[in-house]
Amino acid sequence: MSDVTVIVQRESAEPEARVVTTGTTAAALFEGERQIVAARVRGELKDLSYELAEGDEVEPVGISSPDGLDILRHSTAHVMAQAVQELFPEAKLGIGPPIKDGFYYDFDVETPFTPEDLKRVEKKMQEIQKRGQRFERRVTTDEDARAELADEPYKLELIGLKGSAADAAEGASAEVGAGELSIYDNVDAKTGELCWKDLCRGPHLPTTRAIPAFKLMRSAAAYWRGSEKNKQLQRIYGTAWPTKDELKAYLDFLVEAEKRDHRKLGAELDLFSIPEELGSGLAVFHPKGGIVRREMENYSRKQHEDAGYEFVNTPHISKEQLFETSGHLPNYADAMFPPLEFDGQNYRLKAMNCPMHNLIFKARGRSYRELPLRLFEFGTVYRYEKSGVVHGMTRARGFTQDDSHIYCTKEQMPQELDSLLTFVLDLLRDYGLGDFELELSTRDPESDKFIGEDSEWEEATEALRQAAEKQGLPLVADPGGAAYYGPKISVQVKDAIGRSWQMSTIQVDFQQPKRFHLEYTAADGSRQQPVMIHRALFGSIERFFAVLLEHYAGAFPAWLAPVQAVGIPIGDAHVPYLEEFAAAAKARGLRVEVDSSSERMQKKIRNQQRNKVPFMVIAGDEDMANGSVSFRYRDGSQENGIPVDEAIEKIAKVVRERTQV
Repeated sequence: MSDVTVIVQRESAEPEARVVTTGTTAAALFEGERQIVAARVRGELKDLSYELAEGDEVEPVGISSPDGLDILRHSTAHVMAQAVQELFPEAKLGIGPPIKDGFYYDFDVETPFTPEDLKRVEKKMQEIQKRGQRFERRVTTDEDARAELADEPYKLELIGLKGSAADAAEGASAEVGAGELSIYDNVDAKTGELCWKDLCRGPHLPTTRAIPAFKLMRSAAAYWRGSEKNKQLQRIYGTAWPTKDELKAYLDFLVEAEKRDHRKLGAELDLFSIPEELGSGLAVFHPKGGIVRREMENYSRKQHEDAGYEFVNTPHISKEQLFETSGHLPNYADAMFPPLEFDGQNYRLKAMNCPMHNLIFKARGRSYRELPLRLFEFGTVYRYEKSGVVHGMTRARGFTQDDSHIYCTKEQMPQELDSLLTFVLDLLRDYGLGDFELELSTRDPESDKFIGEDSEWEEATEALRQAAEKQGLPLVADPGGAAYYGPKISVQVKDAIGRSWQMSTIQVDFQQPKRFHLEYTAADGSRQQPVMIHRALFGSIERFFAVLLEHYAGAFPAWLAPVQAVGIPIGDAHVPYLEEFAAAAKARGLRVEVDSSSERMQKKIRNQQRNKVPFMVIAGDEDMANGSVSFRYRDGSQENGIPVDEAIEKIAKVVRERTQV
């Protein structure tokens, strides 16, 4: 037999030339390395059963790598689908892609899955996993695949979509893609008997026994291919991890995340609600939530004023033509509510503020002496989000953006981006967030979605890149993620339990000034087009509120807390004393209440601990005699005998310095 030479490339190592016998598989190349689950050959992911060819550049794919996790989870999705069809033979297969931290598979069944059904499916999956079935790939033709999968209508539909733009919808590209069609067989390792099969691009793990740890999470309804026009299927979600310890850590993380869920905390702390009468994704703030929101806005407003921003206000509705001019309607029509017709014209609920800010700039002649012109608005917008993606206040249909649009000259642009990004990061730090990563979203040169000249995109992208690099933070690429009018930097923030949230965005736009014919008079008397910089710092106030609520698990720092201190009398005789304390504290601008209810003191303390009040101010006979109070903190610790004036100043200092207690 002849030999072939392949190049093995490992991370952080020099390429290594290896001579192997013709027919050698990737599995044999990495024999003994149990964590290797696939190979990247000439840039494409391949199963370990792939036979190496002359000149192949081969990179091992470990199970804990991003690609390895996707392969693990996609393989587990196949095992789940096999288990479902063994238990429910009438179930028709939809799609089953890997997703962040897990996987799902959609099924067409007569009745929704119950929690008991999921337990049965998980038990059956464990049986399949222990059998060690092999995942075997075979290439097929469209015609043969249709014959083999004649009783799977959704698979037949996917075969018809092969290579089309639609195949990317809802994970369908994992099934067919644009290349050759393939089917994966689950084969009994001992007998070679076919146990199950699925239309799939792959790759997959070598065997089901290579799945170390998994768990089914829940089921939900989901429209086929994500469209409300299609039939509603039943989706089962699961998770899979390289080790049982990692699975346990993830499940523990979910428990903690559930405790911090802003929807749960919003109800428990009486901060906001999303009434059914209003509709999904439309929140109302209760008095306590209104205080938190007011403090968030007031601090932001003051910082913007100090930074030279000017406040504007715009309406909630506009003639449709405005969004045609801006380019939003052709590109974002699906995210906008349907038009309203009156006075013989179509109107639209505002989905973004920038077109209206352009009208403010255009309202009169502008001089270079006015630039940079920084317009700022707390502008409420409305997005037609599908019901399946609406999630409390983190993905809403009505929300208020802290929206800025800066108009400047090209010469001013680099300095403006530098100062703007510093301003954004500093303000986020003031709210207690500090673990940042920057993401640079650029256009896809193959897409016709993006407007403008190549040179304009290159200039805008490079300006953003240079501003980002000056911050000394990790900078990751997001190819194709830009808005249709320009590239952007997104600030990614990790919260207290390590989840990443997209916060502020900064976009450079040469296109809207052109579309709106925005001009200013330059120093030489010529008419010039300004650069437009879009910037949302919170993103939306509602979403930022929700992120902070989950970050702090409801225990806001004192400056944001709706109630900063509660007086707790040991007995009824101590109520007037604490009311005097509260009055003096309120005179300093502090939010202080007294619990004069008939509950026992210990019950009052437990209540305020649940309410996550920063300071509990306790007073009894000795405190009254000495003109002092005692502090009890959220963690249960206590500080006794603090003089009243000193106690008020201590609360005021914590509020003033925006620190946590």
